[in-house]
Amino acid sequence: MAAQAFAAGFHLISNDSVSRPPTVKVNAKPPSIEELDAIDLPNYGLTKTNDANGVPRTAERCDPIEVVPKTPNELEQSQSPTPKQDEATNIVPNFWYPKMNRWRVLSACTQYLGNGLNDSAPGALIPYIEQWYGIGYAVVSTLFISNAVGFITAAFCCDPIATRLGRARSLMLAEVYVILGSVIIACPVPFPVVVVAYAAIGFGQAVTIALNNVFCANLANSTVILGTSHGSYGIGGIVGPLAATALASNGVHWSRFYLIVIGVRIFNLAATGWAFWDYENEGQNQFTNSLQQIASRQAAVEMGKPSKSQLVGRALKNRTTLIGALFIFAYQGAEVSESGWFISYLIDYRNGDPARVGYVTSGFWGGITLGRFTLVHLVSRMEPLTGAELICQGTSYWREIIRDCYNGQFANLTHHCGRGQGSISRVEMICVLTPG
Repeated sequence: MAAQAFAAGFHLISNDSVSRPPTVKVNAKPPSIEELDAIDLPNYGLTKTNDANGVPRTAERCDPIEVVPKTPNELEQSQSPTPKQDEATNIVPNFWYPKMNRWRVLSACTQYLGNGLNDSAPGALIPYIEQWYGIGYAVVSTLFISNAVGFITAAFCCDPIATRLGRARSLMLAEVYVILGSVIIACPVPFPVVVVAYAAIGFGQAVTIALNNVFCANLANSTVILGTSHGSYGIGGIVGPLAATALASNGVHWSRFYLIVIGVRIFNLAATGWAFWDYENEGQNQFTNSLQQIASRQAAVEMGKPSKSQLVGRALKNRTTLIGALFIFAYQGAEVSESGWFISYLIDYRNGDPARVGYVTSGFWGGITLGRFTLVHLVSRMEPLTGAELICQGTSYWREIIRDCYNGQFANLTHHCGRGQGSISRVEMICVLTPG
């Protein structure tokens, strides 16, 4: 009742003078093809036109237009190809991450140190070995040949061993070989048995060198890490002749030196097993290995999985691999053989004292150690080929300078320095500082 009274108080007035918009008639029929063709659009140089004779003519600003795929299959084919194994992006580990890598690098350094002990000590022990067994150069040289045979054998066995046993067990097995060989030498055994023991030592050392080189080379800043690890090899080379000469010259049997080697190798056996035990199962390496396996599978599907013989064939056709292998073959052989036979040369041709000349090779290994700890930082800032070439040239000129200064051939020395980048002031300084 109250609501009706309230509504009665309003009076609505309609004003017909207000204008309204006209009604628009919409044609629901779409334009025909003829009507669309009749529309003339301006040409901005992005399309092709025909001349009066009907020949296609390209406008001045016309650029080639890529055909856009339309079907789903064409869209899939237009995408980038799946990355191959050498194109996959992996996470590069470093010295600090994963956290066990720092201990793995240190373990590799201790193994290299042990290898340096084994490679440098025989040179200081050769005179005592010859005296003990009553043999000469020709027979005692079989120790180096046997050691080289062990290295060559490991080249064919290292990959199958690492694939089946894993990195930790493979390194531990290599240490066992070195320990067994050292135990045999430490005992008074016939010389042929010592030759076999050197082959076992060479096999074990080669496996450790190969696996540790691969590990260090795959870390970030690998050049410096490899230089540090191989510098540890030089430290072992310094300690080896010093310890061997000190023991043998004081009446201790020469074979007792290998008791020191056994102790170092037992430590390496435990340290390597602890550091690399979960290497394959680690999250970082597991993710990286998964990427490599996926990329390898995709590459195998598209290109066909190569066999091991095909991989070897590719390596033999790679010029970098061949040159690098020949260089290491010449360098490593010259390094070990020179340090080994230089003591015999001093004793036989320079009337050196066997109790003192053993210390000379420690200076040789000291130079190797210094170069690997210092020059590697300079070479890491250069191109690898340029750095290797500069080091080889510098070593060659320095050897000629030392040889000519020792023989007093100062004129020939000046010629060598003038042919290189030396100067007269350097020649005079070397001649003054060099005795004789």
